Amino acid sequence: MTRVAVLGAGSWGTALAVHLGRIGHDVGLWARDRALAADIETRRVNELYLPGVLLPDSVRVTGAMDAVLAGAPLVISAVPSQGCRTVMRTARPLLGRGVTIVSTTKGLESATRLRMSEVIGQELGDETPIVVLSGPTFATEVARQLPAAVLVASHNPHAIEHVQQEFRSQAFRLYGSEDVIGVEIAGALKNVIAIAAGVVEGLGLGHNAMAALVTRGLAEIARLVTAAGGRRETPSGLSGLGDLVLTCTGSLSRNRHVGIELGRGRSLADVLASMKMVAEGVNTTNVALALGERYGVELPITAQMAEVLSGRCDVQAALGALMLRPQRHEVDVT
Repeated sequence: MTRVAVLGAGSWGTALAVHLGRIGHDVGLWARDRALAADIETRRVNELYLPGVLLPDSVRVTGAMDAVLAGAPLVISAVPSQGCRTVMRTARPLLGRGVTIVSTTKGLESATRLRMSEVIGQELGDETPIVVLSGPTFATEVARQLPAAVLVASHNPHAIEHVQQEFRSQAFRLYGSEDVIGVEIAGALKNVIAIAAGVVEGLGLGHNAMAALVTRGLAEIARLVTAAGGRRETPSGLSGLGDLVLTCTGSLSRNRHVGIELGRGRSLADVLASMKMVAEGVNTTNVALALGERYGVELPITAQMAEVLSGRCDVQAALGALMLRPQRHEVDVT
């Protein structure tokens, strides 16, 4: 039995805590909201973020970060991207020696344009092994032990093997990768494409349009990944194509939901106000555009989503702008 700390009691953090508790680990789940932590601990269910899923007896829930981190050699960061730095800064003096951090957040920090592993590295130091866990997963399905395959990426091969060993089960399979850049950028940018896919769904534009959007969205992700130094093959794998298809078509996708409601005419503020969980693609859009400018990469779908999210144009105008762009060869790198 390994002691594991999970920072973040949203749907994904809770699902991973449930999964790890079921396979025999001693799990501490930290919630920033102490009232929420107490409610989950009492009911043994996170009714706000993961209703209907009973927590194993091996999962303890608390609002005290020191109690969760004490003696835990494996720490999972499952907090929204814009809160990651603050949580890591708070956690640093409480971490034991030799701890491994597993980052599960698919986003980019708005102020710095950094990936989550970079944010964690800045706060905890380069000597701390960081593993990125990403791939096509909905929290509720993992919590209900439905089969899933994910990717774990790190510059430290021993850390990859360690996480693979500690997380694996008959319903949860983990593949390894050294391409941290590619995995994180693909995981973040697919949320932007998922908002666009939701718009297509909300406007009732049909399967042809959806297939075109997903395919060109993948090309957009691949351009940014390779320009940033990631591997060309990574976007074709679990953290790219796999996650993109799931997020663009699955009814449980938060980012797709945002796009659907925008397509139906609701304002972004109204949509976000009605959601309990964070749709990372909303914050990621402008950051991804800034990265595209830095690396000289054109991101047409992302650019139009930025126009829509900012209120500078409506969804119909954005669609027209995409369809009437100059035509070119499919493999054109720009």
